[in-house]
Amino acid sequence: MVAVFCAVPVLALAAPSEPDPNIALRNLNWHVGPKTEQVVGKATLKTPDENTLFIDESNSSRFLRITGNLPQPGNNIVFSQEDGWWAAFSFDPVGYVKDDEKIEADELLKTLKESDGPSNEERKRLNLPPLYTEGWYVPPHYDQQTKSLEWGIKLQSEGKTTLNYTIRLLGRSGVMSATLVSSPETLDKDVKSFKKVLQSFQFNAGERYSEFKEGDHVAEYGLAALIVGGAAAVATKKGFWAVIAGFFAAGWKLIVGAVVAAIAGITSLFKKAKS
Repeated sequence: MVAVFCAVPVLALAAPSEPDPNIALRNLNWHVGPKTEQVVGKATLKTPDENTLFIDESNSSRFLRITGNLPQPGNNIVFSQEDGWWAAFSFDPVGYVKDDEKIEADELLKTLKESDGPSNEERKRLNLPPLYTEGWYVPPHYDQQTKSLEWGIKLQSEGKTTLNYTIRLLGRSGVMSATLVSSPETLDKDVKSFKKVLQSFQFNAGERYSEFKEGDHVAEYGLAALIVGGAAAVATKKGFWAVIAGFFAAGWKLIVGAVVAAIAGITSLFKKAKS
């Protein structure tokens, strides 16, 4: 179900001896809910029941690789056995992002489509199929009360359309990204299920947006750059390679691979592993 952005340098892909993907997924060190989990060391998330699984950073990197994505450190994966969706959490320590910026959806979509080129060059280098931005499924919108920025985007890879629904949660020292990977047929239901799990999410003490103090580091950009990749907003202040690395780190996209379609079929295997 995913494809990811890749920061430079890129991690190596799995060796050809990688076991059967279904077995490899089952053998990851899944934490079975209900349980309170640490999310990339910045927040907590309570998995509500035994149908909600969680894996640490090391296992999440393997998950991304197994499912045909660019493996990236600093992620946690949550997987819903019941509904079949999964989500990736990552944190960008950019500082306190001011939320007083107007969002221009059309301009942002244009920028996202322009980023497909360099992103697909990296995917080609890793023998992964190209990934293209089709358009908004849900235009970006910001909730002042919850300090969360949300949008849904349609992506295409090898003739198949998948959807990413991203929620960026603003904190005191940076931004938590929670990206849901789903299919067009089930997205509305999956978003509802995902948001139910997210109700238990909270930043750790000292990391909450409301705890900002004078003298804290303030990000160099605002809400719009969180959608297209923060590096694009500060390109004139950094060297070229720093910009490219930052862009991929902030603007990753997840795709559905054929192997992930099999996840629903191995739910029973996960349950056996738990017992």
